[in-house]
Amino acid sequence: MKRTYTRSLSVLLLTAGLPAMAQANECSSIRFAEVGWTDITATTALASEVLEALGYEPRVDTVSVPIAYAGMRNNDFDVFLGNWMPSMASISDPYIERGEVERLVANLEGAKYTLAVPQYVYDAGVTSVNDLAEHAEKFEHRVHGIEAGNDGNELIQQMIDDDAYGLGDWQVIDSSEAGMLAELRSRVPNEEWMVFLGWEPHPMNTNFDMAYLADADDYFGPDLGGATVHTNTRAGFVEECPNVGTLLGNMTFTLEMENELMSAIMDDGVEPRVAARRYLSEHSDVLDAWLDGVTTRDGEAALPAVQAAL
Repeated sequence: MKRTYTRSLSVLLLTAGLPAMAQANECSSIRFAEVGWTDITATTALASEVLEALGYEPRVDTVSVPIAYAGMRNNDFDVFLGNWMPSMASISDPYIERGEVERLVANLEGAKYTLAVPQYVYDAGVTSVNDLAEHAEKFEHRVHGIEAGNDGNELIQQMIDDDAYGLGDWQVIDSSEAGMLAELRSRVPNEEWMVFLGWEPHPMNTNFDMAYLADADDYFGPDLGGATVHTNTRAGFVEECPNVGTLLGNMTFTLEMENELMSAIMDDGVEPRVAARRYLSEHSDVLDAWLDGVTTRDGEAALPAVQAAL
């Protein structure tokens, strides 16, 4: 906001503080893109709780993956915590290579992301993507994905387009995380067959007796789609908001942390921000690393402010 001061003394007194004031005003609202996956809902809730305690105003919008990246390019979003790699490379890398989005830090190691089946299907002999075509009728020639436009669905569609593993006449079913899991839940009691997009961390790994399919390395990568999740920011955000940038650079998560939070959200029906607040209250040790080198928005000590807010 531009203001005009008529007294020269006021101008002199205020000039020294203009950079800090400008940064505070520019960075007051931190805009997150969130894509409706419970793991990213959970980590975004954790970040939002900490940022709000530091005096910022986090804002979260749920959009598709392509819209998240277009939004960071267009300065509609500042942060996206869900860059799953390497499966999301085809979507994210062009933005990063053009300098429109920055890959700030790896926030989760040891994740995985590939096709999966119920354990009874695996026990019946479907242990690899190479086994799917042989049982096409039982699978109804369908692979169940999540929301349209996400990287997993695109990889499945690429398999079909390439006629990889004999899947050329199959169809990817666009749904949502919740819709896909509801379909799985309805089929399991009667041991009906289904192949679907699976990943970890996620409560599906404990809520369902399931197994991941081997040999999809050419599409989902090795080690059953072994993945690393990265924090992305719009170009220039960290330079404009260095204090928030330091926090985001410090924020890393674990499989155990995300599984616990996701279970609270999905299985117990706890609101994401409430689940995040409870987790941080019960595991306050994580704040020591996250808040290293961070202050509140007005420059005060971060840890006492966050602890008081929790």
